[in-house]
Amino acid sequence: MNFSSKLLEDAVNEFSKLPGVGQKTALRLVLHLLNRETEEVELFGNSIIRLRNEIKHCSICHNISDNQICEICSATKRDREVICVVEDTRDVMAVENTSQYFGVYHVLGGLISPMDGIGPSDLFIDSLVQRVATTPVKEVILALSATMEGDTTLFYLYKKLKEFQIPITTIAKGIAFGGELEYADEITLGRSIVTRVPYENSIIK
Repeated sequence: MNFSSKLLEDAVNEFSKLPGVGQKTALRLVLHLLNRETEEVELFGNSIIRLRNEIKHCSICHNISDNQICEICSATKRDREVICVVEDTRDVMAVENTSQYFGVYHVLGGLISPMDGIGPSDLFIDSLVQRVATTPVKEVILALSATMEGDTTLFYLYKKLKEFQIPITTIAKGIAFGGELEYADEITLGRSIVTRVPYENSIIK
């Protein structure tokens, strides 16, 4: 792609680094910004800079937050004895959109994937085990995507948590195998949360 401006080329190259954004889409976005008012573009740019510099991760659940403890963990009406374990913040948002879950969360920060070089020590698994060991917990819901990596992580978490002798459940199979949690429709995901089943029932013996 030939550019008439080095500034334009640099901006397009940066936008094209975003997931799912090719150079043609990046060029369209950059040209769109060039046609906006200066104040509007500055607001856009400053919001990204502030996000990167000021965002925090909840010290309890590791969800993205504006504060040291996120709004969900600090909410008095949430059931802190029920923990829903998810892959990342997108899955917290997906479950919250169902309006069917009233406990708290634990964000792993990814899934175990040996092919990608991601092992248990790269995720927030130890803090989950510590949380279950030191605070009153009556159920842990493993709400991970129905993928190979999700199943591997589910089984690993089950082995780490079963010694605490608390119910360990997983969302019902309303989510198709290979499906990402964030792409499930709210009704299906909500039903899967409500009709969750003991994880040990799903293990092939």
